Amino acid sequence: MATKVYIVYYSMYGHVEKLAEEIKKGAASVEGVEAKLWQVPETLADEVLTKMSAPPKSDVPVITPNELAEADGFIFGFPTRFGMMAAQFKAFLDATGGLWRTQQLAGKPAGIFYSTGSQGGGQETTPLTAITQLVHHGIIFVPIGYTFGAGMFEIEKVKGGSPYGAGTYAGDGSRQPSELELQQAFHQGKYIAGIAKKLKAAAA
Repeated sequence: MATKVYIVYYSMYGHVEKLAEEIKKGAASVEGVEAKLWQVPETLADEVLTKMSAPPKSDVPVITPNELAEADGFIFGFPTRFGMMAAQFKAFLDATGGLWRTQQLAGKPAGIFYSTGSQGGGQETTPLTAITQLVHHGIIFVPIGYTFGAGMFEIEKVKGGSPYGAGTYAGDGSRQPSELELQQAFHQGKYIAGIAKKLKAAAA
């Protein structure tokens, strides 16, 4: 039976979504892994999003809390808001109380990826503060550490991400994820999918 890895994200301007797509490719490259993209529900009204110049949402399906229980592993992505996850993703996790009461997500691995507007805008605080959500569910946080190799030590080019997970800089919104950032995202997907597969096999 395939190992199911869900890449669940919130993206307002598309930066996190681009990382998510690459993460899915990485996860799907692991034999026996079925990777699927999901968006969390939007909490802002359409007129507000229009005023914020947010583009229309993609056709990636919107997940409900109970659907998380079907997965063997997760990779959660969101933009930062003052150094923490965006409220839309927090609202989604706030709705997982039923799963928490029954600990249906306990023991499953999860990674985190993110985008920030600036270099000091939360590339480490955003995933760090998000870990509290995983802890209460008993989810196993899986950082990528320095497994991405030389790409982790790049200092000549602007590059998001950290040992916590893949990341990108959105800047004023016009900057898109670089090739190196996308490579790191692919690596994260492959790395966490491999761990999810091993954990599922060990539990069988």
